[in-house]
Amino acid sequence: MAVILGIATVSLMATYLGLAAYYHNAFTYGTWINGIYCTGRSIQEVNDELVKDFVYEGVTVEDKDGACYVISAEDISYQFDFKKALEIYQKRQDPWMWIDSLFGGHQVELAPVVSYDREAFDACFDAMPFCQDKRSDKDRRVEIIRTPQGYALVNERTDVLFAEQARGAVLSAIEASKSEVSLVDSGCYHDLELTAQMRETLDIWEKLESFQDCGIVYRMGEEEIPVDASVVCDWIAVDDNGCFLFDESGGLRLKENAIEDFVASLAEKYDTVGTSRQFLSTRGDVVTVEGGLYGNKIDKEAETAYLTEAFYGGKREVHEPVYTQEAWKQGSDDIGSTYIEVDMTEQKMYYYVDGVITIDTPIVTGNTSRRMGTPSGVNFVYAKQKNRILRGANYASHVDFWMPVKGNIGIHDAAWRGKFGGTIYQTNGSHGCINTPRAAMEQLFDMAEVGTPVVMFY
Repeated sequence: MAVILGIATVSLMATYLGLAAYYHNAFTYGTWINGIYCTGRSIQEVNDELVKDFVYEGVTVEDKDGACYVISAEDISYQFDFKKALEIYQKRQDPWMWIDSLFGGHQVELAPVVSYDREAFDACFDAMPFCQDKRSDKDRRVEIIRTPQGYALVNERTDVLFAEQARGAVLSAIEASKSEVSLVDSGCYHDLELTAQMRETLDIWEKLESFQDCGIVYRMGEEEIPVDASVVCDWIAVDDNGCFLFDESGGLRLKENAIEDFVASLAEKYDTVGTSRQFLSTRGDVVTVEGGLYGNKIDKEAETAYLTEAFYGGKREVHEPVYTQEAWKQGSDDIGSTYIEVDMTEQKMYYYVDGVITIDTPIVTGNTSRRMGTPSGVNFVYAKQKNRILRGANYASHVDFWMPVKGNIGIHDAAWRGKFGGTIYQTNGSHGCINTPRAAMEQLFDMAEVGTPVVMFY
């Protein structure tokens, strides 16, 4: 029994010593490097396999604006090898203690030893857009400027790139074979110290930014007019040198009549009563129609009061103005697609509903030879009556349907006429009204509403 035990002991010792000798120039049992099983393999064998599986295409550099720029491995003659790292790791292994690996393997991640062309790297880095700002710290300004969008702050002393720190961060990423590096996360941007004058400018900017932050939007028909910084900047009072003026509490002073002037500008653009309009006629040409009673007229006094309160109250809302006279539609195109068209040259009248002709009839308008021609202009139906007696200096005529559009001028049937259209109006026209065949007039009377625009032109 003792002999058998001795033989077994000697065999085990021989096996242990043999494996220790075997692992002396190879990795010990249970060694995994970068996911590769390395037990009993030499440094060269492992290096060859690691190099074969390792891929590095270069580094992507992201600046503070989120823009990304690439330095490729090829650009800088990037090379790599794991041999040195493998040698260091193998030296840490004790081949005599290989038995420890039976109870737990060794798994490690090793980075390659990197080499590259430093001059080529510097050339690539220096060519990047974020490196092109060559201003010195003392040349970096803090000032308020006027732009078409309102006042804006130019602060060149925040988030200033420290180029050499950025260079080091990118180099470190390449040496660690990282595929991307953020200059923000690497702490490469810093704020510079401010002078007393710069701090004063920033204080003024805070007031300006608050003053310009207006959330009122005027809805003018299909259009929306924001009262934003591009508008409000014109309301700020300045002296002859362009310096801001402040009130007793230190706030920015409002220019005298600034809000009234803005409301007046809205009225000038969007008030349409009596204005000149370009109108596409049914006959096919664009005619200029001037004057008339139809249209929108902003209540400037009410709007000035509203906007003053809304501005100082910090309201943020879409607002439709109050009108002293209101058309069917608001905005620049207040006629819309439902209207009556009276073409006095062609002696035709059309009624459009949602852009579609529903009535097409000949008419007789005012007698031009007696200077009673029907006036042009954009008017509207302001009443509807049946069985009306129309009276003048030397006449009294009964009509079944009466729709006045401007003063005593209106659209009505004319039973005394046997013909309509042509050139009748030139010598035997009306006293100014729009004579219409009864059937068409009855249809128009039933369909058209009070307020319908009436476009009248020659």
